[in-house]
Amino acid sequence: MTCSQCEGIENQFDEESVREEILFYEKDGADKTTMWLVEAIKEHGIRDAELLDIGGGIGAIQHELINQGVTSAVHVDGSAAYIAGAEKMAKQRGLENNIEWLHGNYVDLDAKLKSFDVVTLDRVICCYDDMQALVSKSSKKARKYYGVVYPKDHWYIRIVFGIMNLFQRIRKDPFRAFVHPTQLVEDQIKAAGLEKIFFRQTFLWQVALFAK
Repeated sequence: MTCSQCEGIENQFDEESVREEILFYEKDGADKTTMWLVEAIKEHGIRDAELLDIGGGIGAIQHELINQGVTSAVHVDGSAAYIAGAEKMAKQRGLENNIEWLHGNYVDLDAKLKSFDVVTLDRVICCYDDMQALVSKSSKKARKYYGVVYPKDHWYIRIVFGIMNLFQRIRKDPFRAFVHPTQLVEDQIKAAGLEKIFFRQTFLWQVALFAK
């Protein structure tokens, strides 16, 4: 991930946007696509599992899975505001002893991390310019399951993201959103010895769970 994209992530997911997301979660719960991924993971069994949640945001996946089979989690995020918000929420729920928070670029931190039973990337691939490095490295960390939520690879989605990025350029904001080819994403995952066992989609997002 380029330094400009790192800066863009910090700007895009700042304290104000994180506060709004926390309020939404506390009122309405996790997004539909997040819950599809959570339920798929739970259905396939996660007893005494360790979770690596990359780009975990406010920690929704962790909150939904800890005490449902997952015993501990590591949350890696490029946004300091997300890390602070997620840590605050975890403490409110009495989960602070179950979670470790790491701020930074996952690809840079990968070598310092062990493998995990479950690895999740919920709306993270679309924020990352070097998809191949991110997915290749993170999928190799998955001992059992690898779950992703990312944009569908269709022309109309590319137009939507192109318009979004145009406004970012006009605002001189370095953050960019990416629609990476689905086949290339899945090729990286399959190269780690994982096969797709769950798939569901909305107009914009695709949700997939892979297993060893």
